[in-house]
Amino acid sequence: MAFTPEQLEWFDKQPFAAPSQLAAYVENPVLVTAGYACFAAGAILLCPAVITLARIVAARSPRFALVGGTLVVLGLFSRLYWAGVDQTAFQLTEALGLEQATKTVMDTYMHISYGPLRVPVTAAFGLYIGTLVLAIGAYRSGTFGAGRLLLFLWSGTLWTGVLKESTFLDGVISSGVLCLVFVPLGIRVLRDAVPELQTDRVPVSDRKPLRILSW
Repeated sequence: MAFTPEQLEWFDKQPFAAPSQLAAYVENPVLVTAGYACFAAGAILLCPAVITLARIVAARSPRFALVGGTLVVLGLFSRLYWAGVDQTAFQLTEALGLEQATKTVMDTYMHISYGPLRVPVTAAFGLYIGTLVLAIGAYRSGTFGAGRLLLFLWSGTLWTGVLKESTFLDGVISSGVLCLVFVPLGIRVLRDAVPELQTDRVPVSDRKPLRILSW
């Protein structure tokens, strides 16, 4: 976005990234809308991927799978709430103008971020806790080696909320990490090559040994 040095300096002084995000929308609404839409779509697409992973893990670590999978999916739901708030804020710039819309959003930022009775923000914490629990379960069950374990944990560190700022590198790293974790597993699922999802499951006693250096 083509912002002046004075604008960039003012953005840096703000406690949240909302003013810069609203200004970016006014400058290029198509690009900003596409970026936020992709993020919301990613949350939706991650739900079946996480549920499938939890089903695989459940064959050997049922408690980790149930708790971790449930918390992650609940956390992903919170991103859809924030997507609705983001879209509403963007529309305010068209109805009220950038200055008034920014003032309205900033005056109510904590309330719209936490959501009604703080349900969305509470669910959001489930994403971080659930990622840890599910990752441990995937490692214990042999679904993930040490490499994918670390990548999956890394993906859970992405901080989200209302009108949050992210760089191009943030997007590439986050999407790339999740692709490395889920795409190989997804290919195996499509090929029906995952014993845990087949009728004749691998006995629990036939667990894979834990390896420190593994994928």
